[in-house]
Amino acid sequence: MSRMGDVLAGFHAAWEFESDSVVIRYERGIRTPKLFQALGERRIPFEAIEAVTLTPGRRGTVVLRAEPRAGADPLMEAAAGQLKEACDPYRLVLPAERETLAEYYADELRARLKPDDGPAERFLVAAPSVPLRFKAYDGKASFDGKTVSFRWFWTGASSAKWKAGDQSFAIADLNGVEWRSPEVFEGHLRLLRGAESLLPVDQDPAAVVFGLGYGPVHESLPFAGAVLAAVRSARPAAVVPAARRDPADIAERIRHLGELHQAGLVTDDEFAVKKAELLAEL
Repeated sequence: MSRMGDVLAGFHAAWEFESDSVVIRYERGIRTPKLFQALGERRIPFEAIEAVTLTPGRRGTVVLRAEPRAGADPLMEAAAGQLKEACDPYRLVLPAERETLAEYYADELRARLKPDDGPAERFLVAAPSVPLRFKAYDGKASFDGKTVSFRWFWTGASSAKWKAGDQSFAIADLNGVEWRSPEVFEGHLRLLRGAESLLPVDQDPAAVVFGLGYGPVHESLPFAGAVLAAVRSARPAAVVPAARRDPADIAERIRHLGELHQAGLVTDDEFAVKKAELLAEL
């Protein structure tokens, strides 16, 4: 950016532009979305941003938005496109008279982005900090960074969950997390453990059910994002096997090497070493 520390303030948030990232600080107040208040502050590296747009907003406003790269932000990965526009943490709403200034910063940001990077191989934005907890309709969920625990409420939990008893799941035993917004029908948070058939959420001891006033977005989504980030971090790095060469190509190279050897251009020792290297690539 032009100067490290430049700040662009809008409604409910302010963006501070640094040399390698945008720091988003969310306001606290009765009109600020509760999700923003729960997030507090987020640092978004430039490499976590795919694109930047500036569009007209409602009632004399403009909207500056950074489009996060797929796979870069655990919160947005958990949300899976379910957030309402007003709760999008990557939107900055500004008065229309600041459009020229917003366009300047949008251009500055675009100049820092790397085109066609594709999905991120790892999370680039920090997950919400733990410990975290929230109340669902049928139980209380808590996460300490290593273990997710569900404690059932007798007023809401199904008989199947009561029979299974309170649950604790080590992050190492999980494959992911499924979050369905409480603002839609059948909202829930489910821990994914493998390829087994999924039970209905009200019967699944690895899931908690949301309801009116239970599992609100500002509590359950940061929870889901933190669990997802921990699961990804716990996975061992994938070992990529070395590419195997075509045997026909190896045979052709050995034949050519033999011709050089017969012509006296390669010594016996050099021939033996190089031939062994080629055979090892099979």
